[in-house]
Amino acid sequence: MFAPGQSHTAVKNTAPELVLPFYFYAALSLLAGTILLFFSADSFTQSHLHPHVLAITHIMALGWGTMIILGASHQLVPVIIEKSLYSQKLAYTSFFLAATGIPLLVYAFYTFNMAAPAKWGGRLVLLAVICYVVNLSKTIFSSRQKNVHAWFILAASGWLLFTVSLGLALVYNFSFSFLPANSFKYLPLHAHAGIIGWFLLLIIGVGARLIPMFLISKYTNSTLLWFIFGLINAGLISFTIIFLFIPGTVGFLLPIFLILIAIILFAWFCYKSFKQRIRRQVDEQMKTSLLSVWMMLLPFIFLMSIVGWLFTDMMSSRMTLVYGFIIFFGWITAIIFGMTFKTMPFIVWNTIYGQKAGIGKTPNPKDLFSNTVFKYMLFIYLVGFVLFIVGAVLAQTVLLCIAAAILILAAVLYNFNVIKLLLHKPIAK
Repeated sequence: MFAPGQSHTAVKNTAPELVLPFYFYAALSLLAGTILLFFSADSFTQSHLHPHVLAITHIMALGWGTMIILGASHQLVPVIIEKSLYSQKLAYTSFFLAATGIPLLVYAFYTFNMAAPAKWGGRLVLLAVICYVVNLSKTIFSSRQKNVHAWFILAASGWLLFTVSLGLALVYNFSFSFLPANSFKYLPLHAHAGIIGWFLLLIIGVGARLIPMFLISKYTNSTLLWFIFGLINAGLISFTIIFLFIPGTVGFLLPIFLILIAIILFAWFCYKSFKQRIRRQVDEQMKTSLLSVWMMLLPFIFLMSIVGWLFTDMMSSRMTLVYGFIIFFGWITAIIFGMTFKTMPFIVWNTIYGQKAGIGKTPNPKDLFSNTVFKYMLFIYLVGFVLFIVGAVLAQTVLLCIAAAILILAAVLYNFNVIKLLLHKPIAK
C-alpha cells in the first residue's frame, strides 16, 4: 500500500500543477466564506432563504468543499483504481470553468440577481462538472480495478451532475417559470442531492480507503461498504420520490433512517480500522478526520427537529440554518482539514523529493507544514464552530459575529499552512 502522491510503476501520477490550484482555490474560498459569514451574521437570525445565507452556502459547497474534492480526486482516483487519469486537459478545463463560474454564482445569490450572473455562473459550473464526470468515467471504466471505492466515487459524480443541473434549472425557473412550483420549493431536493449524493457518498468512498491506509490498518470489509453504498443510494432515491410525488413529512423518516444507518455503519468501519491499526500513534490530522465521522451524526439531531412537529415555523427555519451550518462548517470542513494535511504534503513532497528518495536525505512530508499551527487552527475552529451554533439557536447577532471572527482566524491559519506547502523549496544539503 502506498500513499497518494508516491510513484507507482503502473500509474502515471497526475501533474501536481493540475491538482494544487484546486487546493489553493478552496483555501481562499474558505477564507472568503468566513469573511462573508462575519459581515452577514445578522442574516443567520432570519430565514435560511436569505440571499446572504444562500451565497455563503454556495461558496462553502462549491468553492470550498467541491473544489478541494475535485482536485484531490484527480490525484486519488488513479491511485485507487491503479490507472492513470484519462485527460489532464479535461481536468484543467474543469478547474478554469468552475473557478470562473463559482464567484459569479456567489455574487448572484448575495445580490439576489437571478439574471445574467446566476445564469452564466450556473452554466460554467455545469460545464466544469460535465468535464469532471466525463474524465472520471473514462478513467474508471478503462481500468480493471472497479472496486467498491470506485463505484462510490462514480455514483457521487453522477449525483453532483444531477445537483448542478437541477440548480441551473432552478435559476432559469426564476425567469421562465417552467417548473410546477417556484424555485424555492425544490431547494431541499437540490441541497440533499448535493449533501448526500455528492459529499457523503464521495467522502465515505474515499475515506474508507484513506483512513485504513493512513492508520496502516489491517481491517477491510468490502461487503459492509457495498451495503453502505446501497443504503445511501436507496435513501436518496426514496427521498427524491417522496419529495416529488408524496406530500407530507412522515415519509421522509424512511430515507433519514436509511442514511442514518449507513453513517453509523461507516463509523463502525472507521472504529474497526482504528482498533486494528498497526501504527499505534495517531497524528492530529487523522484524529480530526475521525472526529468528522462522528460529526456526521450531528445534523440528524437538527434534521429530526425540522421534519417533526416540535417547533414553530420560526424555530424550524432557525434549525434549518443550524443544520446547514453543521454540514458545511462542521463535518465537511473537519474532514477536509484533516485530509488536506495528509494528502497535500505527499503531493508536494513527491514533486520536489520524489526522484531523490533513497538517494539522499529528504524531509518527511509532515515536516513541510507547521503542525503547531494546525493544532491552534483546529482548537480555534472548534471554538468558533460551537459558538456559532449557540448564537444561531439563540438568534444572538453579537455572538454570531464573535464566532465568525474566530472562524476567520481558523481560515487564516489554514491558508498559512497551505501557502507554506505551496511555497516549499528543496532543502539544501
